[in-house]
Amino acid sequence: MASALDEDTQQSLAEGRESAKAFLRSIQKDLQKVFVVFLLGFLATFWALRMYVWEFLYTVTKSNMSPAVAAEADVIATTPFEVILLQAKIGLIVGAIVAIPPLIYVSRDELRARGAWPQSPIPRWKLAGVGLLGGGLFTVGVGYGIYAFFPIMFSFLAGFGLEAGIQPTYSIVMWTEFIVFLSLSFGLAGQMPLLITGLSYSGIVQYETFRDKWRYAVVAIFVFGAVFSPPDPFTQLMWAFPLIALYGFSLYLAKLVVTAQRSSDRIDVLGAVRNHWNVVGGAAVLGGGLVYAFYEYGGRTAFNDLLRLANSDWRFLEPGAGLGVDPATAAGIYAAVWALAFVAVATLWAVYADLDTTSAGYQYGDPAAIDVSELDAAGVRAAPDDAFAEMGEEESLALAQAAIDDDDPERAQAILDRFDEVNEGGGGADGSEDGDGTGDAGASGSGGAGDQGGLMGTMQDRTSRASSTFLSELTDGEEEAAEDDIGGYYTDVKFIFDSLRSRSFRLVAVFGAVMAAAFTWLYLGGLATVRNDLERRVPAEIEGGINIITLHPVEALIFMVKFSILLGIVAVFPVVLYYAWPALRERGFVAGRVTQVYLWTGALFGGLIGGFALGYAYVAPGLIGWLVTDARLADMIITYQVSDFLWLVIYTTIGLGFLADIPIAMVLLNNAGVPYDVFRTRWREVTVGIMLFAAVFTPADVITMLLATLPLMAAYGVGVGLLFLVTFGGRRNLSPPSKVIGR
Repeated sequence: MASALDEDTQQSLAEGRESAKAFLRSIQKDLQKVFVVFLLGFLATFWALRMYVWEFLYTVTKSNMSPAVAAEADVIATTPFEVILLQAKIGLIVGAIVAIPPLIYVSRDELRARGAWPQSPIPRWKLAGVGLLGGGLFTVGVGYGIYAFFPIMFSFLAGFGLEAGIQPTYSIVMWTEFIVFLSLSFGLAGQMPLLITGLSYSGIVQYETFRDKWRYAVVAIFVFGAVFSPPDPFTQLMWAFPLIALYGFSLYLAKLVVTAQRSSDRIDVLGAVRNHWNVVGGAAVLGGGLVYAFYEYGGRTAFNDLLRLANSDWRFLEPGAGLGVDPATAAGIYAAVWALAFVAVATLWAVYADLDTTSAGYQYGDPAAIDVSELDAAGVRAAPDDAFAEMGEEESLALAQAAIDDDDPERAQAILDRFDEVNEGGGGADGSEDGDGTGDAGASGSGGAGDQGGLMGTMQDRTSRASSTFLSELTDGEEEAAEDDIGGYYTDVKFIFDSLRSRSFRLVAVFGAVMAAAFTWLYLGGLATVRNDLERRVPAEIEGGINIITLHPVEALIFMVKFSILLGIVAVFPVVLYYAWPALRERGFVAGRVTQVYLWTGALFGGLIGGFALGYAYVAPGLIGWLVTDARLADMIITYQVSDFLWLVIYTTIGLGFLADIPIAMVLLNNAGVPYDVFRTRWREVTVGIMLFAAVFTPADVITMLLATLPLMAAYGVGVGLLFLVTFGGRRNLSPPSKVIGR
């Protein structure tokens, strides 16, 4: 049997395997040392977890909780061996992380031979300095997560759970992994200064890119925090602000290094400190003085009052509280740390202030790194050739189009002229390329309508040339082959999605509004309301009601997010159908006017609400009561995991509405032009789709997925039977079959 890989790919894989073997053979004698480091890290972590870490993390978890909440919070083991397996798992991870630096160090010769290490020798003290800096940043990040972020986070999560009637009883595996891996993420985030500086210095990513894209970085930080932190504004700000400040510090550090590189200047830290000793000393006094004033003149009390007004349980504690240090010594340590931080920032400023940023070497240190989009027309013409040498024609067209969008045709023409001058031997300098004088017009800076029209014509001509190669490959024979291969559905689907593109903002707005409203309702008490209402329906002979626990710290929040997303999808479906109906009708998928969407919406929502009412009034209370009674008769302690209990409620309420909607939707689709034979013969594809849906929207359990799949398939069977009766076995559909579905 022929290989699925072509010869070039097979050769590349073979060369990669040989290179990896040679690399491992070359460092084989040092791998034992690396393994010893790994083993020491593994054993030390295993021992520390057993002797100290569990108690320490438990103390951190309860440190900011109120006494009432702390009394209810607990950590449990759910299987006999999970504690020792968890210790081994964390030990392996920490051992691997500890072994990475020595592995890189012993591999430096091989990395240098492959161009992945600087060719000139690097002094060991510099490597040690980088290692210490990276370790220090990692430690600061982890320390911030453990001592500042987690106490507040667990206090909020436990309090929120108790208000909703959910017991904060965390699984030791989920609880520990949550703390450890999120702490590692803080530690890795602390490497941001080294990462950005290293990428900027090496030229892999230009400093200007990090500088100009800071808005995207801020948005990414807030989005990441919204996903991994509770929906408490104070906690999210505690997540985002330090990372944003760290990104700004990273930008300044990268600017310092790149400036020194481009100006060929030498960084002299001690000399800069001597030259600006007054600023550095003043920064030290300011940093220590702020800490002293914060504790001595009521700063801590004022902040705690603000936190109390914000309904936050977190408070600024007395100096040394929980650390076993007296307040005076702790305040001195805090002041010294803040003084050193201010000294570090002032030192960086002093070093940058002493660099030569006016020399030609700095100004044109890396011509290719110049951001042409930031230059005006005169700056574009004065920019060095290297700024355009590696620029593609599509990129030059994009820059010119952006200039036209900014109502600056002169800059657009200058970009095209300079690109032609560098890449085509000066054809665009005098406008002779197109023979219409657009180059001269652009150079004159008249910016008139005729000049802009000529410029647009030039850009259209260039765009045609840039895409001609691609278009020539799409021959009629190839299009027909693609049509036969995929049945033409790709073109249809693309056409439908293109019709929705202009409405995407409205669709996102509807989805976001419904999702936000649902999450807000659950967050502000809806979860507790549903839980208490269902508990009241438990049979009277069952004492104590239902005990619902959360094994993962954010389990309840994850459920709330998933449920809100599900409601958002349901709400946006009729809007999508309304805007896509003309395209669906044009491609032959449906028949009839767009007003049929109102019929669809009314029928589907009627079935959904009817099924929900039936389930909430009778099915869900009856099933839960039967399960509780059965467990009590077997002398079991009734303790349900919050996600399983709430998904059971969803399946027995809204789930019934979805089941009722399946036959209704099939009748509506038949009325829109989908023939009965399609539903009867495509049951295999429907089964696969239902299983995928169940895998996404059910808990990670095979039995639960099957329990969700079987009712959906049964509802589909009911729909096929109903259509058989309505269409007389397919002999008379409610609407003539469409030309696409019927082909």
